[in-house]
Amino acid sequence: MTLQHIIDAIEASPRPLQAKLDALKEAFETQLAPPEVVSIMQRATQALVDSRQAESALKAGNRVPQFNLPDSNGEPYSLQHLLNKGPLVLTFYRGIWCPYCNFDLRALEESRLDLESRGAQLVAVSQQTAANSRKSKEANHLGFPILVDTKGDLGHQFGLRWQVPEDLKAVHKQLGADLEVFNGESSWTLPMPARYVIDQDGVIVYSEVNPDYTRRPDPSELLAVLDGLKKVKSRV
Repeated sequence: MTLQHIIDAIEASPRPLQAKLDALKEAFETQLAPPEVVSIMQRATQALVDSRQAESALKAGNRVPQFNLPDSNGEPYSLQHLLNKGPLVLTFYRGIWCPYCNFDLRALEESRLDLESRGAQLVAVSQQTAANSRKSKEANHLGFPILVDTKGDLGHQFGLRWQVPEDLKAVHKQLGADLEVFNGESSWTLPMPARYVIDQDGVIVYSEVNPDYTRRPDPSELLAVLDGLKKVKSRV
């Protein structure tokens, strides 16, 4: 069975996002990847966990740095322009080559109308090239923009960017996920997957950062956060 067959089977099953990701991880580690590859990937994830970098990333209560990034079609998106329209749901992901990210993006798309009905803007950020971001958007049928964060400069300002170790680089290339090809530059850095809700004052009111890329928050968590923002705004 190929990875795509496994992904298709998991996608067809009605279960929460994390349950899908758990099924994908189990299938990949037990049916597809050689033990030495699994060991390298697990070791790199544990090293990132042990570094405690996620604890230093921006979190609820912090103010977001100003940014102005192009989307996959070259259209500029500034933080201020987005916040002028309403609260912002900002999600950082690794790239089109990452099946966990693709499941995550599709789950967000399924919740997009619920988010927008609460006045929120939904935007994704990736270090991959504009062309690969367009492929991401098309392949996952996304109705929200993907911003191009070349070399992960915005991810760095959020405290999310980390350096891929040498042994994991070799695994990436072996699995067809050469970051120099997908990202169009040679830094070999990635963002930790992260999800933020930012109020119209530019302050983070919800944050979820996980150094383990196989763990993602369910988009349903965002709805209560946005409902809370509406209640606060109505009292002002």
